[in-house]
Amino acid sequence: MRLWHQDMINKLPRQQLLGQHRECCALRGNGWGRPHATVNYVFNYSPYLLYRYHRLVMEEMQRRGYKVSPEWLDKNYRGKTCPPYDNLEVVEVRKPVYAEHDERYHLECVKNLEGKGITLK
Repeated sequence: MRLWHQDMINKLPRQQLLGQHRECCALRGNGWGRPHATVNYVFNYSPYLLYRYHRLVMEEMQRRGYKVSPEWLDKNYRGKTCPPYDNLEVVEVRKPVYAEHDERYHLECVKNLEGKGITLK
């Protein structure tokens, strides 16, 4: 599980973009707070930031013509088996959404994709 550097979202191949959507859905739902070395940093922030990162992914999906279940556009929605938030507090969002998405992390993501035979254009 990985959240790609947000500057890469609009360049991700279809498989990685749709996989990112699934991973965001899982993290927003019952995966919230479940340790995973690659994404543990998200739990140091409000879940609202994950929602906003997920919005970037969903907007790119829609731009490419993929359908997004409208429930996920609601900041309080957490999936079919997870109770919704009771009015999740809106917090300030900076760019990048996560401070960990710095240049070093960008390079790490690029190398990860290259290891899969994927070169971003």
